[in-house]
Amino acid sequence: MQKAIVLDEQAIRRALTRIAHEIIERNKGIEDVVLVGIRTRGIFLARRLAEKINQIEGKNVPVGELDITLYRDDLSIKTKDKEPEVLGSDIPVDIHNKTVVLVDDVLYTGRTVRAGMDALIDFGRPGLIQLAVLVDRGHRELPIRADYVGKNIPTAKTEMIVVDLEEVDHIDQVTIHDT
Repeated sequence: MQKAIVLDEQAIRRALTRIAHEIIERNKGIEDVVLVGIRTRGIFLARRLAEKINQIEGKNVPVGELDITLYRDDLSIKTKDKEPEVLGSDIPVDIHNKTVVLVDDVLYTGRTVRAGMDALIDFGRPGLIQLAVLVDRGHRELPIRADYVGKNIPTAKTEMIVVDLEEVDHIDQVTIHDT
């Protein structure tokens, strides 16, 4: 049951604009920066960040897609033949010695991010991995924190954060629900 809308379309746009500026500032530009979105919604957020960075800097940032399915410690079976559904990863540039900004929608336990870092290492050895998330809801199980956060939304463990994006859900909003 939905309790509240915590970010609307305008708030999401502002948060992503701020994160884009922070990425540029922290890295002293975008030289050697690669954005890599975690499937599914992280990819769309990474693309939006790349657009904003292009608007600010006038330069394109490479954007990759990362499927962490096989790296999860809670691997779920999603296909009829009882195999995990793997959609594949696509990182269009060599990430060796680059600054890779891993992008996801919600940071919760940290397990998705850990899986994402494991998957990245299979593509090369980044010089630095940073983390950008639209929402940090707390309740970490691993010692992981985001470098860039759109909004901190403290939640109870009985609550759930739902990120809806235009590209997938035909609306931009972040809501909090009771489970």
